[in-house]
Amino acid sequence: MFRENLRGFLERECTPEHVRKLWDTETGRSKERWAKLAELGIFAVLVPEAHGGLGMNEIDLVLLLEETGRAVLPEPIVETAAVGVPLLAEAGGVVADEWLPKVVTGEAILAVGHRLSPVVADAHVADLLLLERDGALYAVPRGAAGWTAQPCSDASRRLFVVEFTPSADMLLAKGDRAAALQEAAIDRGALAVAAQQVGMAHRMVEIAVDYAKQREQFGRPIGSFQAIKHMLATVQVKIEFARPLVYRAAHSVARAESSRSIDVSQANAAASDAASLAAKTALQVHGAIGYTWEVDLHLWMKRAWALEAAWGSRRWHRRRIAEAVLDGAGPAPSFGFSARV
Repeated sequence: MFRENLRGFLERECTPEHVRKLWDTETGRSKERWAKLAELGIFAVLVPEAHGGLGMNEIDLVLLLEETGRAVLPEPIVETAAVGVPLLAEAGGVVADEWLPKVVTGEAILAVGHRLSPVVADAHVADLLLLERDGALYAVPRGAAGWTAQPCSDASRRLFVVEFTPSADMLLAKGDRAAALQEAAIDRGALAVAAQQVGMAHRMVEIAVDYAKQREQFGRPIGSFQAIKHMLATVQVKIEFARPLVYRAAHSVARAESSRSIDVSQANAAASDAASLAAKTALQVHGAIGYTWEVDLHLWMKRAWALEAAWGSRRWHRRRIAEAVLDGAGPAPSFGFSARV
């Protein structure tokens, strides 16, 4: 029901027209939509009940993230709800006590920096930035950070190089504790964008199918041609193979299983493959018109390409899988079982 309610909301409030209008605004973000998302409860999903949240986990959130991808929602759901919230909750202390209730009500936006990327998404609208420096993790208030905007192929993505001066009152964790929090944040971010990529891929197939039913060649819709059917069916197979990997990874993250990182990398690589193929195929179905600015398809294509490297590239995730499988200790553990040769 939560997922269905969110889909209905996004179909009304996050149309391609709404997304385009925000490109010319100063922040590229809608405060009104953020407040409505808070009312729906999406920011509260991973927040512990002690801080006013729902006390749920990634198994619940992954379905909602898939819907935000389907709608190419520009707001920083991944950074705030999927990564920042559990990072603060696990770090604990006065920072979590102060900021988590604000996130639940939509009063606060979080941004997260990580070692796999030199840029921080949505630093310009974040009230609190969670950043790593020299092996320590810091909670940096808006006024204590400076940022420089960076270009992005997706007009809805706002990326920044962030500078700040660390201080003791900002320190969240250091040493092994900070490293563990960062690794968990990377896995959560990679899982979140994988869920969004599945949603985007599915939506691009829908857009391509709708166009194929309308566009005619040789006196009949191109969707009746076997070549078009096969292309789209191949994409759908990719999506259906990626989706269970994403759900499995959500289970691993929620349960803090030993296979978490490998399951996340498998999910991210598969979802990225599906989104990339969906973008390529949908563009082929549209033909030359698919390249034009006026066609909505490019909103999903550019988001898929931008997210491919947001929390580790496909190459990085495949390398992580390979290292786990080929380290001489046997296959990477998954589903609670690891065979040994």
